[in-house]
Amino acid sequence: MNAPSTSGCGCGEAAERLSTVAHRDQRRVLWLVLAINAALFVGEYAAGWWARSTALQADSLDALGDAGVYALSLFVVGRSLRWRAGAGVAKGVVQGLFGLAVLADVARRALLGATPTAPIMAGAASIALVANLACFLLLMRFRHQDINMRSVWLCSRNDLFGNASVIVAAGAVAWLGQGWPDLLVGGLVAVLFLHTSYDVLRTALRQVRGPQSSTATCGARAVEQ
Repeated sequence: MNAPSTSGCGCGEAAERLSTVAHRDQRRVLWLVLAINAALFVGEYAAGWWARSTALQADSLDALGDAGVYALSLFVVGRSLRWRAGAGVAKGVVQGLFGLAVLADVARRALLGATPTAPIMAGAASIALVANLACFLLLMRFRHQDINMRSVWLCSRNDLFGNASVIVAAGAVAWLGQGWPDLLVGGLVAVLFLHTSYDVLRTALRQVRGPQSSTATCGARAVEQ
């Protein structure tokens, strides 16, 4: 008796169906969080400029970077592992550049010595926290699927830390009447950018150099394709 073929067992068809559903769900969520972060960038940057807050403007840059990350992730959904790993490299580089830009702004504002407006900081960051919590929950179930979705989930996690930190900084500024808590949080957000950059680049570069073997099982293919 001849051994049953792979196509005969329906493995390839099942994997294709699972992959199609997974990619459709990923795209739907990515479009939603992209729109949320684009709106957050505009609102937070304007509020940060008005309040003279480095921490709030750093948080707005995070939202802008996330919007770009989500757009790039939409482009590579359904593509090969090498494409997704290459997108991960681009995301890591962007995160690193934002970290350096925020550090430069912290140094500039430290020289100017301006004190930000705490109520505006707290209000804008609170709205952003609620929006980013929604993004975080939407992306959570995709975080173990591949480097592409893991990197966007990491961005969302960082957003929550950034928003909470700005709220704490606003309270400290209001209490002390000084601007250094704002600069401290801006510096911490920059360090988080740089750490995320390292984490994503390390994983993505490893996958670029050594993509997974084509001998993966049908179940693995359904997730990785």
